[in-house]
Amino acid sequence: MLAIVRPATEDDLPRIVELLQQLSFDDRREDIGPPLPDVYLNAFRQLQADPGQHLLVVEDDGRIVGSVTVIVCPNLSHKGTPWAEVENMIVDDAARGRGHGEALIREAIEIARRAGCYKLTLTSNNKRTDAHRFYERVGFKQTHRGFRISL
Repeated sequence: MLAIVRPATEDDLPRIVELLQQLSFDDRREDIGPPLPDVYLNAFRQLQADPGQHLLVVEDDGRIVGSVTVIVCPNLSHKGTPWAEVENMIVDDAARGRGHGEALIREAIEIARRAGCYKLTLTSNNKRTDAHRFYERVGFKQTHRGFRISL
């Protein structure tokens, strides 16, 4: 069966949070329950209410195997042209290498294009060297050095 990329629904939340835990280098980053804590549903509803945010999942044979958030940001620079960012990109460890990540990235690129964005960016943890190779393979170029403050 062909993989399907679609917008996420509330029913998808437990599986999305389970996948997000795979991004963690800390077993306590996510609380997968059961039951799934209300903070995830609250955040999902806020995300859904924001037309600039798009939470996608990819299904393979009826099972969610990946997810990504695409955020379209208004911008004053570049003559007011928006830009977009990929966040929380994850494909299940057991489902990698089957084109699911590429399907998610293709849809992220299309969302950014439809929104008139001049760029699509992402950050990736320095420890995720396999992910870095994937992003380069699908067309991303390392152009900047990222910094952050954890709060």
